[in-house]
Amino acid sequence: MEVAKGYDGVVLAVPVTVPYVRHSTDSAQWWVGRALAGLAAGAGVSHREFDGLSVASFSMAPDSAIGLTQHFGLSPRFVDFIPLGGVAGVVALRRAARAVQTGDADVIACIAADTNAPQSFRQSLENFSRFSQDAVYPYGAGGPNVSFALIAQAYMAASGLSRADCGKIAVAQRANALKNPHALMKKPLSLDDYLGSRPIAPPIHLFDCVMPCAGAEAFLVMREQTAKAQGLPFVHLTAAIERHNGFPADPVMLRGGWVRDVDTLWAMAGVAPGAVDLVQTYDDYPFISAMQFEDLGLCPPGGLAEFIAGHDFTTTGSLPHNTSGGQLSVGQAGCAGGSLGLVEALRQLTGTAEARQVAGARRALVSGFGMINFDRGLGSGAVVLEAA
Repeated sequence: MEVAKGYDGVVLAVPVTVPYVRHSTDSAQWWVGRALAGLAAGAGVSHREFDGLSVASFSMAPDSAIGLTQHFGLSPRFVDFIPLGGVAGVVALRRAARAVQTGDADVIACIAADTNAPQSFRQSLENFSRFSQDAVYPYGAGGPNVSFALIAQAYMAASGLSRADCGKIAVAQRANALKNPHALMKKPLSLDDYLGSRPIAPPIHLFDCVMPCAGAEAFLVMREQTAKAQGLPFVHLTAAIERHNGFPADPVMLRGGWVRDVDTLWAMAGVAPGAVDLVQTYDDYPFISAMQFEDLGLCPPGGLAEFIAGHDFTTTGSLPHNTSGGQLSVGQAGCAGGSLGLVEALRQLTGTAEARQVAGARRALVSGFGMINFDRGLGSGAVVLEAA
């Protein structure tokens, strides 16, 4: 196997979260602006010194990233707009890293932000996928919960994953979220609470679902020497993969595109999966996180239930997972959910995660997943980050 070109010299710095709120009448552009201001403050420079801008958003119409350059007085050499939901963070990072590596930009602001006005989520559910509309509307159903229920039924039957296994993931994330001041979910969650919650679209129940909200996540991508010159704490990007519609012949999603490139990921990183100190998966549902455990090589094929039973996923456990609380307990701020894990990993590896800091964290796996049609999610990606 030929290993893809690495990302030597490329680093991430300045993790920014614009605190989430359940609903907001402010525009997505306002949330992007707040994140941009946070990046400038964290870097100690004017935002006009960023010569790259990458934006991920679902709710910014009619603007795209290039329109924001005038709003914010930027003159970038690199601009990107990535409305790819849960995989947008990984995609943004990969593209920004290559741009920095080749000299197309020096410092790229990667921002993911969405607003959530009252009733806007209902409208987005009605229009999120023409493919899904054609598949489910004739049966009186709609929205992602129905489609994910189809995938969950198939995956749980094939893998032996139980609702209790999913519950262990959700309960651990809630425990992590209680240490995160940005998390919207503030009440403890027990396994009994999870198992006893009302069904939404079986096997999906209430605590399998994320809560839509407004917010933003952001980080800077630059060369290592730039970060050192500015005195910024940073982490190295050691590996990255991306794959879309990985298995088009599968009748329903039982695996993600990670499977096709997982060997490349670990070969590029130069370590085995067991060498990571923490994992941040994209968690629109707990079973999707479980799928990533297997597809990304953290557990052997067919060993998922045993793997989950054998680990504590809290910040002080044997495999800290979604240490911010993840979307299940922090909230899902649209495309910002695709960068939540990256920003959290950046905090963990620079020792700035405060009460939820994982002791001795040096290496993190972060994965992305998004853009569901009726029977599968199309986008998948993952990165490995390493402390300086």
